[in-house]
Amino acid sequence: MLTAFARAFRTPDLRKKLLFTLAIIVVYRVGTHIPIPGVDYKSVQQCVDEASANQGLFGLVNMFSGGALLQITIFALGIMPYITASIILQLLTVVIPRLEALKKEGQAGTAKITQYTRYLTVALAILQGTGLVATARSGALFSGCTAASGIVPDRSIFTTIVMVVTMTAGTAVVMWLGELITDRGIGNGMSILMFISIAATFPSALWAIKKSGTLADGWIEFGTVIAVGLVMVGLVVFVEQAQRRIPVQYAKRMIGRRAYGGTSTYIPLKVNQAGVIPVIFASSLLYIPALIAQFSSGTSSWKTWIETNLTKGDHPIYITMYFLLIVFFAFFYVAISFNPEEVADNMKKYGGFIPGIRAGRPTAEYLSYVLNRITWPGSLYLGLIALVPTMALVGFGANQNFPFGGTSILIIVGVGLETVKQIESQLQQRNYEGFLR
Repeated sequence: MLTAFARAFRTPDLRKKLLFTLAIIVVYRVGTHIPIPGVDYKSVQQCVDEASANQGLFGLVNMFSGGALLQITIFALGIMPYITASIILQLLTVVIPRLEALKKEGQAGTAKITQYTRYLTVALAILQGTGLVATARSGALFSGCTAASGIVPDRSIFTTIVMVVTMTAGTAVVMWLGELITDRGIGNGMSILMFISIAATFPSALWAIKKSGTLADGWIEFGTVIAVGLVMVGLVVFVEQAQRRIPVQYAKRMIGRRAYGGTSTYIPLKVNQAGVIPVIFASSLLYIPALIAQFSSGTSSWKTWIETNLTKGDHPIYITMYFLLIVFFAFFYVAISFNPEEVADNMKKYGGFIPGIRAGRPTAEYLSYVLNRITWPGSLYLGLIALVPTMALVGFGANQNFPFGGTSILIIVGVGLETVKQIESQLQQRNYEGFLR
């Protein structure tokens, strides 16, 4: 691996792409530490240092922003509005015929959908920025912090508008930086920024575990977390790379005097076909009742029940609902992202068939049967990985601060594997030139 990176930096155009990507990452990390106007930075730092942030409600968005959310910086919303907009557009593509037609138009249709995603990202950034400012003004962003009420000293409408506009502009800049990496750098820009945001929270989380430990000044807990993290990374890599390959044979076709086809290939069905989307869906859905309860006034039985059962990550009801929602969304997302009937029709159109299976409807039924069978272990795997921060190392004080689990480890491993594959493929293109000569 080190040799591959050394060769990448020795290749001029690849070195230029890598250095450009690193420069954009530096700009992004600098932006996550610049506070927005109208915020008392000392009060924010005091509350962050007291570690009293309400991670149950804002932990997911804070993780995707690289810790910028709780510090209320210009990149506080991070990449989360774009992720939400992309997921919404992907779901609407199945429902709205116009979007489905655009998707089938090729590059022009994809560009149009990307434009819609940008507009929706800005709209979501305005909504989320307004919600964050309102939460910061009420002091609910930090629970138990004495300085929480003084985070936004100026409550005027003008200051509020400036804060929302600044965070919305920050989201637009993050989106632009991600697209620059995609066009002129290495890998998918949005995924790279997401990777950096999550990886940036690891050192502080690991050091917090070491400071809260009691065995050998916390070094035993620290070493245990590192060991468990390495095992988790190995497990996730193993499952993420696992796939069921369904063989496909294409019959020979005579077009004029030439014969086409007659090749053998396969359809790769991944065990975790849905990726990290079900975990994000389940987390977001469970945050909604907690947010409603937080902003509702007075005391009632439903509010008490939600605050007791759905705001604590280690509560049995929360764990059960979280796990079941992940399993449900895994099947739901696979059902809308992979259409067996469409795949079977395309195979039939181009003369392809699965050995031993008739073309057409029997092929679609067979693909659906195989997909359901491999989605079960994939969904259970996702649910177990997502519960690792809650279930593992509770005795070491690593409960919700455990970094190697849930959404973070899935994204870190997935983006890392994809980026390394892209670097490898570009290296192979250049190495093959010597053989051709």
